[in-house]
Amino acid sequence: MTTPESPHKTALERERPNDSLPLRAANFLGDTIDAFDTLTRRYDDGPRADVRAEDSEGVRTRLVAKRAKRKRDRHAKTKVAFLRYSYYDVVFRFFVERVLDAEFVDLGEPTKVTLELGAMHSNDFVCAPFKHILGDYIEALDAGADVLVQFTGPCRLGYYGELQESILRDMGYEFEMLNFAEIAGKPLKEYVAACKKLVNPDLSVAQGVKGMLAAFKMVECLDAYHARYLALAGFDAHPGDSDAAREEFFAAMARCETRRDVEDVYRAGIEKLESIERDKPADALRIGIVGEYFTAADPRSNLDIERKLLAMGVEVSCSMNVTNRNIRYNEPELRREIEEYVAYDMGPTSTLTIASAKRYADEGFDGIVHLKSSGCTPEIDCMPVLQRISRERKIPVLFLSYDSQTSDTGLDTRVEAFYDMIAMRKASR
Repeated sequence: MTTPESPHKTALERERPNDSLPLRAANFLGDTIDAFDTLTRRYDDGPRADVRAEDSEGVRTRLVAKRAKRKRDRHAKTKVAFLRYSYYDVVFRFFVERVLDAEFVDLGEPTKVTLELGAMHSNDFVCAPFKHILGDYIEALDAGADVLVQFTGPCRLGYYGELQESILRDMGYEFEMLNFAEIAGKPLKEYVAACKKLVNPDLSVAQGVKGMLAAFKMVECLDAYHARYLALAGFDAHPGDSDAAREEFFAAMARCETRRDVEDVYRAGIEKLESIERDKPADALRIGIVGEYFTAADPRSNLDIERKLLAMGVEVSCSMNVTNRNIRYNEPELRREIEEYVAYDMGPTSTLTIASAKRYADEGFDGIVHLKSSGCTPEIDCMPVLQRISRERKIPVLFLSYDSQTSDTGLDTRVEAFYDMIAMRKASR
């Protein structure tokens, strides 16, 4: 006896009467995700979620269309994109255009949507830098990038490249990932070999090594210039003069082709920066910034705290940059400096954070600001040590944590209160 079709069956059940329940449920989930994806899409031809299910015979079925692979002219240069990281985009462009002989994908300034994209496709509890970088990569792929470059992080951020690659491929993107974290610490020729394989097979090893050495010199010059800028820019007699000189310096650095060019531009840039008229008081407040590798150095990650402090008329110093943590990093020497506080290696950036805080205290700085992403384990471990330095060396420390929800308003309130406190403390001495 045939059971009549129930009038209460859903349209999905009537259309797919022979599907097993798990597959029907998965199909419904796929249709729902597809509908929401279409409604909430912030771009016209972006990726769709990769949802798969198995039928009763164990056959995996793709329920959402995979992003069509973009055809590329085989004679065109490979398009290479880096993540956004502080002011190092100048170096990234130099590396891509002068070293790899490829086309650099300029991402421009990040927006709120950049972080939203990264957060949307990330686990809620992953660190904010992961979300920033993933958002950068999504925008880079939408802009036509063929190769993504990952290098960041002495911490677990250095292992995130594989996870980000997996997420992006599940979203339907087709690309290559040049992950320098996988060959960190190896000779320069290993880096060049990886670049030849994924970007430019005609790349000369000798020319590649020469270009990378010039790029490293550019990093050192950018970091040295930025350090001097932070020390002086808060006291311009005509506000904005230092910013204008800085923009001119970075524009000139972007035109460099050789190491000699880099050195010449640096000398001229420093000379012009120091020639600007300033009204710096003899007892100006000095604040040192320490913290996590990405958040402490990247303005969009820390909501541009350096500029906030400069606008208050503060001399600023930030210890975290690529030169200090990578190119000229000396772990044994730093460990000797902090042996009274730490007896063992506490993690990726912990030694530099603690050593820098101790130096700032010994050099008479008025306060220290500690920056980290929410949940950053190595920097959380540093906090008790920084509190001890604060007590023993009589220097206030402001602890700031950032995630994808951190707002300017709350940050401004805390920074202004910290400034008022150290200013009153200095005046009472």
